[in-house]
Amino acid sequence: MKKALVTGSAGLIGSEATKFLIGKGFIVVGIDNNMRQYFFGEEASTEWNKTRLQNEYAEKYVHNNVDIRNNDEIEKIFKEHTFELIIHTAAQPSHDWAAKEPFTDFSVNANGTLVLLENFKKYSPTATFIFTSTNKVYGDTPNKLPLVELDKRFEIDQSHPFKDGIDETMSIDNTKHSLFGASKVAADILVQEYGKYFNLNTGVFRGGCLTGPNHSGTQLHGFLSYLVKCIVTSKEYTIFGYKGKQVRDNIHSFDLVNMFWHYHNNPKQGEVYNVGGARNSNISMLEAIEKIENITGKKANYKYVDKNREGDHIWYVSDVSKFKKDYPEWNFTYDIDMILEEICKSQLK
Repeated sequence: MKKALVTGSAGLIGSEATKFLIGKGFIVVGIDNNMRQYFFGEEASTEWNKTRLQNEYAEKYVHNNVDIRNNDEIEKIFKEHTFELIIHTAAQPSHDWAAKEPFTDFSVNANGTLVLLENFKKYSPTATFIFTSTNKVYGDTPNKLPLVELDKRFEIDQSHPFKDGIDETMSIDNTKHSLFGASKVAADILVQEYGKYFNLNTGVFRGGCLTGPNHSGTQLHGFLSYLVKCIVTSKEYTIFGYKGKQVRDNIHSFDLVNMFWHYHNNPKQGEVYNVGGARNSNISMLEAIEKIENITGKKANYKYVDKNREGDHIWYVSDVSKFKKDYPEWNFTYDIDMILEEICKSQLK
C-alpha cells in the first residue's frame, strides 16, 4: 500500500492529514512526541488526539513517539518505510514562547526540518515533501500597510494592491520576525532549497490562522479554538492590544490538507504559497467574540491589555490566488461562520 509520513500527526493539521490520507488509501506513519504539552501545558496536550487516531484507524496508522531532531530515530523510520508523500507539520508554533527558549525553538523548527529533508532526499527522493510554514516569515511588515480603523476591525485601504490579501511578493527582509518567525524562515528557505537545488518535489505553505475542531487551543497558540473554549467554560480571555480589532484569516484544516493533496498530484519544485481563509474567511477579535456569544448563548469573560504581543499582526488576510491559478480545481469548502459553528459544537459536547 501507499505510505505517507506525517509529522505532528496528533496536532490539528497532522491529524486532519492523517484522516484525509487514510481515506485516500494510504497507510500513515505518524511522528508526534506531544511537545505541545511541554510548550503550553496540560491543556494543550495532544495525547487525546493520538489515542483517537490509534483507536479509529488501527493498523492504518502507525504512531512513533519520536523527536524530529533525533536523526538516528528519524533515519530508522525512513529505512523501514518508503514514502510517497511527506507532510511536515511538527513545530514550536508560538512567537511568544520562542523568546523563552530560543535554542529549543530553533532546533525544533530549523534543525528538525533539516533532519527530515536529508532523510527524505536519501531514502524517499521521489516523494512529495510539504512544509507548513507561517505568515510570520513576513515579520511585522504587514503592520506597515495603510490600514483603516472601523467600528469592530482594522481593514486595508481599498486602493492598495493587497486589498484582496497579502501575496508572496511581500518581502521577508528588514522586519521584526520574532525568534519563532526567524526559525520558521530558516526552515522555509531550507525546504525551498531542497526543491530548487536538488530538484526534489518540495512545497512551502505559509499559513495564516489554521483552525478546526481538533485544535488543542491554548493562550499562546490557537486563536479561535482557545477563544471558544474560554467562552464556553466562562474562563477569562485576554485581548492583547489593537483594541481587539486585529484581523486574522482562518482556514479550516480540511481545506488546507486538500490544498496539500492538489499540490501532491502535480508538485512544483521549491514553490511557495500563501494560504489562509483569504477574503472567504476572516474575522477580528471583537467580531469573533460576538459571533461565538450568539452561537453558544454564553457571555464572554475577557479583559483588555493595551500592550500588543511583539511582532503581532494588526491585519493579515492571505491572497491565495497564486495557488488557485496553479490548482484551479481547488476551492474553499468552509467559511468563517461554518468554522465557528463546528468549533463551538465540538466544545459544547
